[in-house]
Amino acid sequence: MCDFSEEAATFPQSGRTRQIYPSPVGWIGTGQPDIEADLLVKLGPDTVMMMGDNPALPRMPEKPRLMDFFKYRFGDITVRHLLSSGLKALESGQDEKVVMACLLHDISNGCLIRTDHGYWGAQMIAPYVSEEIAWAVRYHQPLRYFADEAAGYDYPESYHRFFGADYVPPEYIRRDADYARNHRWYMTSRLVTIYDYYFFEDVGPVDPEIFTDIIGRNFREPEEGLGFDSSPTAHMWRTMIWPNNFL
Repeated sequence: MCDFSEEAATFPQSGRTRQIYPSPVGWIGTGQPDIEADLLVKLGPDTVMMMGDNPALPRMPEKPRLMDFFKYRFGDITVRHLLSSGLKALESGQDEKVVMACLLHDISNGCLIRTDHGYWGAQMIAPYVSEEIAWAVRYHQPLRYFADEAAGYDYPESYHRFFGADYVPPEYIRRDADYARNHRWYMTSRLVTIYDYYFFEDVGPVDPEIFTDIIGRNFREPEEGLGFDSSPTAHMWRTMIWPNNFL
């Protein structure tokens, strides 16, 4: 739990202690106590639950674009991972749809949710990319657990360290991987797994500007800004803008 005594009038709820209640999805099962009751007891004229811009985070532009989330919200590992995956696909001469899918495949991991991140990420980007790109992001999740020797994809060695050598993916993952193998867009998603570098080996800095034109041709940036258009997933982008909102 974090408290911020915010004095700057440029932020919401200025002059008050702004309490943060972490989203349950992030702490349930960790052994951390549920602090909601304690926070509610502290409420008063000078103590509130945080809503709006958190002064501890970089402020987002009024009309956020895709790369603003890379710059202001995603963790460093996520940014390096996505940019390097996109670069590998680009340098290998892959189609722009593959490069774009690589650039977006772990977008949910950045600042939203890790569980079923491929499914969440695909849903989040669906209103703004082609159906094939969103499909590739969705199905990279189940496909990454299954080797394809003909395509040049091995089960990641890092997964033995992440999950244990005896880990078996659940039934829905196996089912979706089987479905994806027989789909006309299989290789688009398989290529995402091929350019998905799981242990984040040392890579040099990647200039996100090299993707500007590809994003312009393959990602429909809403005029109102991501999170403020009328798309069915705008709330997901708003959650990343204001991740500490109480409601």
